[in-house]
Amino acid sequence: MILYPKLYLNNVKEITISLLNKYNIKGLILDVDNTLIDYDKNLLEGLELWAEDLKLQGIKLCILSNTNNKQKVEKVANALKIPYIYFAQKPLKKGFKKAIQKLDLPAENIASVGDQILTDVIGANRSKVFSILVKPIDEKDLFITKIKRPLESIIIKKYQKSIQKNK
Repeated sequence: MILYPKLYLNNVKEITISLLNKYNIKGLILDVDNTLIDYDKNLLEGLELWAEDLKLQGIKLCILSNTNNKQKVEKVANALKIPYIYFAQKPLKKGFKKAIQKLDLPAENIASVGDQILTDVIGANRSKVFSILVKPIDEKDLFITKIKRPLESIIIKKYQKSIQKNK
């Protein structure tokens, strides 16, 4: 289903090289807000080390953010030493296509990681990349995101029930 992620994790740091190898993932498209940074623009603790470790093991990383605040995205990208795309207009495919080109990998070897179903998961699934949903870092959210969270909560509950049935 287009609304369901392939994986649901607590945060990006649960993405390990063994997990990526299991799904033959060679590149990650990363959301910024509430995935890599909190509402106050603080990086998730240990994120730089996590990103460096994955890069040393051959995993390519690229940021894909819907924000139009270039400086915010650029600051995170510079901290992690990775390329970025801002004002991506997710869930449209356009930004995902650009990220896939930057990673220079086939879509089936790429995972997209984000905290929102209606932008990150749907966009990833429509773009034929492996979708990973993570819990938001912070309870604080942008106004538009706060409006979507109740609907996303219902979808997550249904997703988790479907996972339990299939076990």
